[in-house]
Amino acid sequence: MSAREEILARVRSAVADVTTEPATPAPPGSLGAEGLPVVEARDSGSGSGPGRLPLFVERVADYRATVLHARPGEVGAVVAAALRDAGCRSVVVPTGLDDAWLQGLGGDVSVVREAQAPSHVELDGVDAVVTGATVGIALTGTIVLDHGSGQGRRELTLVPDTHVCVVHDDAVVPDVPDAVARLRPDATGARPLTWISGPSATSDIELQRVEGVHGPRTLVVVLVAEPGAGPAPGASGPVSESVPASEVRA
Repeated sequence: MSAREEILARVRSAVADVTTEPATPAPPGSLGAEGLPVVEARDSGSGSGPGRLPLFVERVADYRATVLHARPGEVGAVVAAALRDAGCRSVVVPTGLDDAWLQGLGGDVSVVREAQAPSHVELDGVDAVVTGATVGIALTGTIVLDHGSGQGRRELTLVPDTHVCVVHDDAVVPDVPDAVARLRPDATGARPLTWISGPSATSDIELQRVEGVHGPRTLVVVLVAEPGAGPAPGASGPVSESVPASEVRA
């Protein structure tokens, strides 16, 4: 008898007299065995609930990220203000990024195109990156990039110290299963994915939090929504209100 067979035989012997009745699913809204609320399973495509945007903002802010609100015509001004507030003097932009998102930069922030930064050596000298996102997940505060048009290769969002990510309200879904269904609706067209939950952070053996080790130290999320579609007032965390283009200082 091999060691594996011996171990399995002992396990079978130990549980031979154990009888467990099938667990009855807890109703949605009640507390499960771990004291966590039971969430009702949902089909993909159900991400149109009114509460998903406030929840997304709250969870993103929980990760010490900054959330800015913008209407569709204000994205460029809000992005420019975010870069200036972070002290960024240069920014790399991926191929396919909407040029309107860069119109507010002026001459105080130099723009580096993705093709001009072919390796980490060039990226290491750039302060920030601006990208779009494919999906935002309300329950976890996670942003997912599939590195398509306007999102760039993975290296672009790992090396610069500041990441400004523009997320449209219709890209925010309630939970991870909804995100997976949207990211890969069938078995074809798979892409590498980057799942971002706040700025890069890790802890040493003494539980001292260190940010910026494996990616950007600063994450700014620009949530784009029509008036009335955004989060309700009172969302927690470092959340900034919408910045109209006319009020952004050059």
